Amino acid sequence: MPDTKTPRYRRILVKLSGEALLGQADYGVDPDVLKRIAGEIIDVLSRGTEVAVVIGGGNIFRGAGLARAGMDRVTADHMGMLATVMNGLAMQDAIEGLGAHARVMSALRINEVCEDYIRRRAIRHLEKGRVVVFAAGTGNPFFTTDTAASLRAIEVGAEVLLKATKVNGIYTDDPLKNPSAKRYDRLTFDQVLTDRLNVMDATSIVMCRDNNLPLQVFNLHNAGDLLRIVDGEDVGTVVSNG
Repeated sequence: MPDTKTPRYRRILVKLSGEALLGQADYGVDPDVLKRIAGEIIDVLSRGTEVAVVIGGGNIFRGAGLARAGMDRVTADHMGMLATVMNGLAMQDAIEGLGAHARVMSALRINEVCEDYIRRRAIRHLEKGRVVVFAAGTGNPFFTTDTAASLRAIEVGAEVLLKATKVNGIYTDDPLKNPSAKRYDRLTFDQVLTDRLNVMDATSIVMCRDNNLPLQVFNLHNAGDLLRIVDGEDVGTVVSNG
């Protein structure tokens, strides 16, 4: 049954990096981390908020990295897209293992293992309370999963894009390397672009700005932060048009 607390958002999209699924491993997916994230997503569902997810593939293959090593960029990016499908299937299994319903929708046609991405069908899944995991990026090489997250969030009418990272917001510098780095509470999209803060790639930031889609950056490793955001608490850094 939905929780009686009124959520701030009706529909959200959560962007996870593939590396977020690593846990303490060097490669692949840590089942304990996957289960914890799935549990937090289900907590959000209990508020009555609809949840879509985009997961990167960097824990398996990163297209840009393979290209730098000498592989053809288009081939490398297609491998990266397939890695996101693998992560999406793992997330679907974890969510359903905890009693909720999920669907993986791929921008590449892989009908034997998941659904094709169709916008109206995705919205219908969300309306029925299913978690929708968007896989294979945009289906095109040279575009990141950050851009895919912005695109899908806009297409399905998400009210906010939640970017999960290793730190609790956007900083003036990498806080893991520079302890004196200062955290921003709020920023505009133009500030992110001008100051090259690199929280997401420029294409995704411009898409959010031009479509007035707020971005909130939070620490995935702080248990409960995702639910706190949905409940209306000020967590991490909010990026908007001001």
